[in-house]
Amino acid sequence: MEFDTIAAISTPMGEGAIAIVRLSGDQAIEIADRIFHSPSGKKLSVQPSHTIHYGHLKEVETGEIVEEVMLSMMKGPKTFTREDVVEINCHGGLVSVNRVLQLVLRNGARLAEPGEFTKRAFLNGRIDLSQAEAVMDLIRAKTDKAMNVALGQMDGKLSRLINQLRQALIEVLAQVEVNIDYPEYDDVEEMTIPLMLEKSTWVKQEIEKLLQTSSQGKILREGLSTVILGRPNVGKSSLLNSLVQENKAIVTDVAGTTRDIIEEYVNVRGVPLRLVDTAGIRETEDIVERIGVERSRQVLKEADLILLVVNYNDELTEEDERLFETIQNMDFIVVVNKTDLPQKIDLNRVRELAGNRKLVTTSLLQEEGVAELEEAIAALFFEGSVEAGDLTYVSNARHIALLHQALDRINDAIGAANAGVPVDMIQIDVTRSWEILGEIVGDTVQDSLINQLFSQFCLGK
Repeated sequence: MEFDTIAAISTPMGEGAIAIVRLSGDQAIEIADRIFHSPSGKKLSVQPSHTIHYGHLKEVETGEIVEEVMLSMMKGPKTFTREDVVEINCHGGLVSVNRVLQLVLRNGARLAEPGEFTKRAFLNGRIDLSQAEAVMDLIRAKTDKAMNVALGQMDGKLSRLINQLRQALIEVLAQVEVNIDYPEYDDVEEMTIPLMLEKSTWVKQEIEKLLQTSSQGKILREGLSTVILGRPNVGKSSLLNSLVQENKAIVTDVAGTTRDIIEEYVNVRGVPLRLVDTAGIRETEDIVERIGVERSRQVLKEADLILLVVNYNDELTEEDERLFETIQNMDFIVVVNKTDLPQKIDLNRVRELAGNRKLVTTSLLQEEGVAELEEAIAALFFEGSVEAGDLTYVSNARHIALLHQALDRINDAIGAANAGVPVDMIQIDVTRSWEILGEIVGDTVQDSLINQLFSQFCLGK
């Protein structure tokens, strides 16, 4: 498969020591040869592959020096895209890196689309679709655990398992074809149904194992949407600052200081939390605070976890009790804050309202109780820890949806086989399950979906 030569900036824009402009395609080395001049005067095309060279980039017509660079040259197919690849290491900064990119584009390259380098790696057979999606997961990983899951998927851990499942289904389909071609042989049919049940049941069990990890994998990939909730001045912003270990939110003794929601990512025992500090939910005449309260109510509906903060130094109020009622059907942890002050709250009543939910006492002013809270969060979703290396985690929402569809078709096939339905009818469900699993690795996926997936990548990747 032949493509034109693409180029893009592969490092974040802004000031820095080094920036990289990447080229990929049949003319990558030719374009680089045109603009690159080394002290030795040798052409890149005659240099060994996977070597790095010092020199200057110059305008072709005028010979004007554009940049001083280190240039890496790699010949296909032993590259990420399986094409010739050139990476130009220049000085970081908006002006320098853009001058290099414009020079490359003027000399025959085309500006790459978002994710086009990884898309070419997929189209050229270097990686499958699940591995390509893992590249973006790796870039976006918020914790070491999330990164380990992405690395495992990039290495083909999920792909190998999916291919094993598809191979088992192919063996079933091959036996069904034999049964259809030779219906006069009773022993063929006798072999077909037991084999179908054996293989389909194994596939069903393996898919179910994958789906058991899906909620954890999805949290590792996307983060746990965690809302800090409570009436004004109970210590919500102090809790955010303690978990983030930075003064992100303004803390004062004045109720209603937080007027809008504040979001921040934090790593808690390997679990990425997308922390949302809300404006205290209460009735207020202040129009700005009222807008913040309405936004708080909205993010509450989308939360995976609630940290409900109450004041150890105050009696429970009607507002507190209403908040307990609001979140009764959600996952939440009760944080009783300000234990450095005299107790006025009725903890027995708090436990009654919390039911079987975890209760943690803290003094955020004295930095007490935060470790216990972090342990409670990890225990709630991961039984205290995340062992990403032990399991094949499914973290991608697209993969999870496809696995559910494949499981439905396998269950239909098993049910039909047990009910004595003719094998050629059962074949339809088995074939559809095989096709759905193929969509995960990209064997049976439409071009429109491929384009849509890679459009979500960052430019230069």
